Amino acid sequence: MGRTVRVKSFELAAKDINDVDVTLLHALSTGVGWPHRPKDWDFLRRAGHGIVAVDGIGRVFGSAMWFPHGRDFATIGLVITSPRTQAQGTGRWLMEQVFERCGDRNLTLNSTDAAYHLYLSLGFTKEATVYLWQGEVVSPPPPVPVLDGELSSLSTENIEAIAALDERAFGTSRRRLLALLSEGASICVLRRGRETVGYSMKREFGRGHVIGPIVASNDCDAIHLTAVHLKDLTGRFARVDTREQTGLFADFLQQSRLGMNDTVTTMSKGRRFLNRKENEPWVYGLAGHALS
Repeated sequence: MGRTVRVKSFELAAKDINDVDVTLLHALSTGVGWPHRPKDWDFLRRAGHGIVAVDGIGRVFGSAMWFPHGRDFATIGLVITSPRTQAQGTGRWLMEQVFERCGDRNLTLNSTDAAYHLYLSLGFTKEATVYLWQGEVVSPPPPVPVLDGELSSLSTENIEAIAALDERAFGTSRRRLLALLSEGASICVLRRGRETVGYSMKREFGRGHVIGPIVASNDCDAIHLTAVHLKDLTGRFARVDTREQTGLFADFLQQSRLGMNDTVTTMSKGRRFLNRKENEPWVYGLAGHALS
């Protein structure tokens, strides 16, 4: 696949995402209504790899990023085409550039409605729907079930304490990403006896804060791991992305008076990504659409 593509009357070239000014990336995401701040782009560039589509004078018309976890898996995100180049083949070209760089890795992404048919045509298959709950946190919070265990905070230096649990829930190790996510985040762990059975993070993103990842083995644990952060965000904007459509956890988010703002579709190419098992750790809240 060529490193350039012609769109209408001008040619676009693939350029490393680290070689462009972050203000151009911010303008790109703002142009399609995405909430990423310049500092969010900076974080994502630290966490993964990416390319941008630029013209001859350096204007950015598209982006795509991938986040490898080991040698055989990666998540894909931040696939954006500017309104001027949408439906002109730029998105397909960007994805083919990603495929070339990811090699034989199994891939997953969360697709918007607009991009869904493109990803189907590229060999991705649908696995689940992600529900985006967000809004201003109100007080008082909804009631929570009886806590089974003990909640406590976790320092960044002790991130290894949740790495194995996260790997069981996510399906592959993402230790490096967890370490990056933990910088500046509030981390809560749930322990029963001496065993760590769940954790959650709260960090700044977009319009306010995102609560995620949230990893737990059941709805009640996930509720407590979310509620502990919501109580600190009264009057502020919060976001939780989850694949839970029904059940106690979904009910809790609704009772928290967060609004179900949008949905995206989890898709995979290669081996199936999601593999939920009863009473086993599960990702109740995503770290982000690009990070899954």
